[in-house]
Amino acid sequence: MKKTILRLSLVVLLSISVLSFKSPQKTDAILIKEVTYPPKTKKLNLEKTNVTLGFIKLTDMAPLAIAKHKGFFEDEGLNITLEVQANWRDIFDKVADGQIDGAQMLAGQPIAASIGCGRQAELVTPFSMDLNGNAITVSYDVWNKIVAYLPREYGVPVHPIPASALLPAINLYKKFNNPFTMGIVSPYSSHNYQLRYWLAAGGVNPGFYNSVNTQGSTTGQVILSVIAPPQMPSSLQSGAISGYCVGEPWNQQAVDQGIGVPIIASKDIWKNHPEKVFVMTKVFVQKNPNTAIAITKALIKAGKWLDDPENRKEATRILSKSAYVDGEKRVIDNSMLGTFEFEKGDVRSLPDFNVFFRYNATYPYYSDGIWFLTQMRRWGQIAESKPAEWYDYKIKEVYKPEIWKKAAKLLVDEGFLESTDIPVTDGYKAPTTEFIDNMYYDGKKPIEYINSFKIGNKD
Repeated sequence: MKKTILRLSLVVLLSISVLSFKSPQKTDAILIKEVTYPPKTKKLNLEKTNVTLGFIKLTDMAPLAIAKHKGFFEDEGLNITLEVQANWRDIFDKVADGQIDGAQMLAGQPIAASIGCGRQAELVTPFSMDLNGNAITVSYDVWNKIVAYLPREYGVPVHPIPASALLPAINLYKKFNNPFTMGIVSPYSSHNYQLRYWLAAGGVNPGFYNSVNTQGSTTGQVILSVIAPPQMPSSLQSGAISGYCVGEPWNQQAVDQGIGVPIIASKDIWKNHPEKVFVMTKVFVQKNPNTAIAITKALIKAGKWLDDPENRKEATRILSKSAYVDGEKRVIDNSMLGTFEFEKGDVRSLPDFNVFFRYNATYPYYSDGIWFLTQMRRWGQIAESKPAEWYDYKIKEVYKPEIWKKAAKLLVDEGFLESTDIPVTDGYKAPTTEFIDNMYYDGKKPIEYINSFKIGNKD
C-alpha cells in the first residue's frame, strides 16, 4: 500500500514539473506575438510604383532621406529614386515639366506659380516637410562693426538680435558707397520673406518689387541677391555678400569655417513657421491618387521617426551621406541635435530648431500658405490689392490637406499613428502673435494683416 501511494505521489510530482516546464514556453510565444505589433503596412493599389523625387542638399530634406533609407517608401510598394537638384529653379522646372514626379520645394514656389508670379504651373502640396530650420548669418566684417553695440549678458550677446543692430554696418557701407547685399535662395522662398520681415521689424527697409525692379530692392536700404544654398558660404567668404538667410547646414558651415556669425534663428522671427513642402503636379495626383497617398504616408512616418530624440543621431549619420546632404556630421549635428552655435564657441540650446512632426508640422495648413501670399502682396510681387476671399480660394488650389488626411487615417488604422495625431481643424490655425514684432496674424483676415505693417504695401 505504502509503495502504491509513493508511486502515485511521484507521478503527480512529475506531472506538475512537466506542466511547470511547458508553461513558460506558452508565455514566450505570446510575448513574441506582441513584439511584432503594430501590423505591417496595408499597401494600396498603386497606379505608379517607380517614382523619382527631387531635393536640394539641405537638412530639411530629411523626411525624403529617412523614408528612403528606413524603407518607409518600400513598405508602401514604392520604388523611389531620389535625385539631387542644382537649385530651386531647376527643381521647380523639372516637376512642372514632368521630368521628375515630385520634390522638396520652397513653400512659396507652388503658391507663386498658381497666381502668375514667375512661371505658371498647377502644383499641389499634400505635405509640409518641417517647421523652422533657417537662420540669418553675417560676415565677420559686419559682425565686427555691430558687436560692440549689442547688449550682453553673462559675457555673450543677448538673443534674439534685432535687425536694427545692422544699422551701424549699413550706414558705414553707404558712407563708402559699398552695397550692403544679403543672400536669399529664391524670390519666393521663406528665406526672402523671413529676412524681409526681420529687417522691416527692425526699421530697415528691404525694398520692393515692381515691374521694373524684379530684384525687389526699390527704395531699399539693402540689396537681396538670389544664391543657391550650397554657394552661400563661399559667396560670404569672397565678399560678394555681407550676409544671408538660408537653411542648414549652411549657417553652421560658416561658423565651422570661421567666415561668419549666425545672429538669429528663424524660429525667433516667427515661432514654428512653415518651411519646405512636398510638391507634385495636379495632373500627377489626378492620374495617380493612390500613389500620392502612399508617398504622403511614407513621409508622415518619416517625420514622426525624425522627431523621436532617440533617432536624431542616426538621422544625422544618414543625412551626412553623399547621396543626401553630403556634409560633415559634426556640422549637421549642431542644429539637428537641439543646439545651435552662433559666435564661435557660443553654443545655445535650441531644441525646436528643426521640427518634423510635433505641433502638427506635416499638416498643410491653409493659413500657413496664406501668410506667404500676404508677404507677396506686402513687398509688391502681387501688384494689385485682392479681396480676402481671393486668398482663401487661391491657397485651396495648392494646399491639399484632404490627401494628408487620407494618408494619416490609414496610418491610424495600421497602428502607426494615434487618432490624436490628426488635427481637428478647418485648415486654419488659430491666430498668433508669435513673431519678433508681436504682430497679430489671422489667416482668415489677410487684408487687416497686410495693412497693419508700417513698412509695406497697403490694401
